[in-house]
Amino acid sequence: MVTVLEGVGEFTVGGVKYQCKAGEAIVMPARIPHAVYAVEAFKMLLTVVFPQK
Repeated sequence: MVTVLEGVGEFTVGGVKYQCKAGEAIVMPARIPHAVYAVEAFKMLLTVVFPQK
């Protein structure tokens, strides 16, 4: 999951583009191709959750 802290970012998840601005979040599921592009200078917080074994 990515939370945008400042600015605007463009996230491509599974071939679909999304624009997120400050205060918004997006979930990027495991094993789905993804990419991040800075539309303008931005800060993001990446949270990775691993399943228990």
